[in-house]
Amino acid sequence: MTDERRVVLGRVGGLYGVRGWVKLWSFTDPLENLLDYAELELNRDGRWEKVRMAEGRRQNEALVARFEGCSDRDQAARFVGAELAVERDRLPAPAEGEYYWADLVGLRVITTEGVELGVVENMMATGANDVMVVKGERERLLPFLPGRYVNEVDLAGGRIVVDWDPDF
Repeated sequence: MTDERRVVLGRVGGLYGVRGWVKLWSFTDPLENLLDYAELELNRDGRWEKVRMAEGRRQNEALVARFEGCSDRDQAARFVGAELAVERDRLPAPAEGEYYWADLVGLRVITTEGVELGVVENMMATGANDVMVVKGERERLLPFLPGRYVNEVDLAGGRIVVDWDPDF
């Protein structure tokens, strides 16, 4: 399976305890949605492998989990830093006007006047709103606020039209 068919939903952030548990940083909203996927794919050093979550729960602002076959801290250490993903077709379809971040990454960003600002390299949450990291002749951080700054998201056309001053 190619990387394009996977959507990264989180990352293994560190170890938790001595019985094979790890901390998970979830990119889902709400963050517990990551626990809905017992079968995941884990990317370590560019290699994907299937893993199965034996158990998991919320722990403060993160999640903790244990993968099947992992019963001690040494075994769990091999997962630290790995990305967690699922096949795209396992995700529910987004509602009208909603988008998965993975669908926005790689889209061209142009202003309403036709000025090309660059390509969405990444998305990030700030608490107030999501932000597009746009790389062009320089990096720009643009708020992803449809109806305010984002006029159109054209997934088929590979572009996002924004009402944004290119000098910002």
